[in-house]
Amino acid sequence: MKQFSRFVSGFIIGVIGVAVCADALHSTLWARETPPSITVDNTPINRSTSIVTSFAPIVKKAAASVVNIYSTHIVHYHQDNPFFNDPFFRQFFGQQNPNQQLTRREQTLGSGVIISPDGYILTANHVIADADQIKVALTGNKKEYTAKVVGADPPTDVAVLKIDEQDLPAITLGNSDQVEVGDIALAIGNPFAISRPGQTPTVTMGIISALGRSGLDFDNDVGYENYIQTDAAINPGNSGGALVDADGRLIGINAAIASSSEGNEGIGFAIPINLARHVVERLIHGGKVSRGFLGVIPQDIDPGLEESLNLTSDNGALIGDVESGTPADKAGLKSGDVIVEFDGQPITSANDLRLAVANCSPDTEVTVKYVRDGKEHTLKVKLASQPGEEGAQGGGQSNSQTDALNGVTVQDLDSDIRQQLQIPDDVHGALVTDVDPDSHAADAGLQKGDVIVSIDHHPVKNADEAVNLCNEAKGNYILLKVWSQEGGVSGTRYISVDNTKDQ
Repeated sequence: MKQFSRFVSGFIIGVIGVAVCADALHSTLWARETPPSITVDNTPINRSTSIVTSFAPIVKKAAASVVNIYSTHIVHYHQDNPFFNDPFFRQFFGQQNPNQQLTRREQTLGSGVIISPDGYILTANHVIADADQIKVALTGNKKEYTAKVVGADPPTDVAVLKIDEQDLPAITLGNSDQVEVGDIALAIGNPFAISRPGQTPTVTMGIISALGRSGLDFDNDVGYENYIQTDAAINPGNSGGALVDADGRLIGINAAIASSSEGNEGIGFAIPINLARHVVERLIHGGKVSRGFLGVIPQDIDPGLEESLNLTSDNGALIGDVESGTPADKAGLKSGDVIVEFDGQPITSANDLRLAVANCSPDTEVTVKYVRDGKEHTLKVKLASQPGEEGAQGGGQSNSQTDALNGVTVQDLDSDIRQQLQIPDDVHGALVTDVDPDSHAADAGLQKGDVIVSIDHHPVKNADEAVNLCNEAKGNYILLKVWSQEGGVSGTRYISVDNTKDQ
C-alpha cells in the first residue's frame, strides 16, 4: 500500500535520567525592511535536442548552495515503569522517584538551500517544526551555524532560516511556471545523512513527471498543494533540499514521496519555487503569511456535473456554496456559478481557485470571471482576511425510507436531529442516514450525514419528496445538491450520480 510521506532522517540521542535544562531556540518571527538580495532568472530553459554528457559544472555551482540541517527537539517526560513499584525490583534498582522528570533529545536531519548571500535559507517546514535548536552546516565548510527561524508557513510546508554569515553562495531561482513535463531535474540534498559537514551533498537525476499535483494524502497541515512530481531519487533527509533544472536554477523544494517502503520508488514531490518564493517574501517582511479570503466552497467539474449543469467544458471551479456575508456573497456570486478566471489567471479546477485566492493579500480587489446559466459574467471582489474555522461531526438514525438512488437511506429533519448534528435552521432537505458503499451514490461522493437539499434543481423538503424526485429522474445523471460538514467546513456542494446502469 502506497503512503505519502514527507522526509527527514530522525533518531533519538540518549535518555538523561535526571531533569536537565536545554537552551531552547526561540522561533521569533522577524520583520525586515530591506529585502534580501535574491537572484531570479526567468529565462526559459533551452530545450534543444543536443546531448549533454555531464552536469558536473552545473552541479558544482548549485550544490554549493545546499546545506545540511540538524534540528533537535528536547522531549520531557516522567518515569512510568511498573517494575519500580515492586519491592522485589527496587532492591536491584534502588528507590525511584515516580515524579522524576527525564529528558531525551530527538534529532532530525534534513536539507536547505541558501537563497541570499547574507544567510537566508529556504527549507521545508516539517524539517524544523517544533525544534528547540537548529544547526546548519555548509558545503565545503565544516563549521556549523546556529540558525534562527525567520518564519514558517505549515499550510505550504515552507520555512525560512537565517544564519549570521555573509558572502554565501546563493542559488539562482528559476521560474517554476515555465517548467514542463519531460524537463531534466536534479535533486540535491542530504539523504540518509550520507553527506557530512564539509562534504558535497548527494545529487540524483530524473525528469519532471507531472505538474500541479494536489490532493495527496499527507498526514500534516499542508493545505495549499501544487507539487512538482519528479522521478529524481528523493529519500529521507532530502526534505528541504533543492530541485534544480538543467541550468542549475532552483525550481522546487523537495518535500515528499509516494512509497510503500519509505524509500525512493520514483515518485517524489517538490514545492514549486514560485509558490515558495511568494511565501518567503511575506515571511521575511512580516513574519507571517496573510492570505485572501473569498468565501466560497469550490469543487471540480466531473463529466456528470458537466452534463447535468449543461456546461460546455469541465474547466473551472464550480461553486458549491457561498458563505453568507463573505466577499463572494457581497459581490453577487451564487451557488452553481463556475469561476473560470481569477485576477487574470485561468481557473481549471477547485485547487487552482484555492491557490489563486491564497496568493492574494487581504483587502486586494480582484476581477472574477464566471459562468452562470451558460453566459459569462465579470465582477469585482474585494478579498477579506482568512477567518477561523469551526465545525462539528455527528450521526443520526432511523425512521428511514429507501429512495430511487439504490442503496441510499434518508429521513426527515426534525429539531432533535438538527441540534444533535448541528444543522442550521436554514438548511432544508432529507438527511442521508446510510449509503451502500457499492452504490453509484457512494461512488459519486454521497455520505452518511449529508443533507440532500435539491434534486435536479428541484428543492427537497423532506424524505418523501426526495424519493419521489429520484423516481421521476430520467436523465443519465441525477444532480444532487447536498449540505455537508467535513474537516471543520460546512456548506453545500453538487454531486452527479450515474443513473444509466442497474445497481
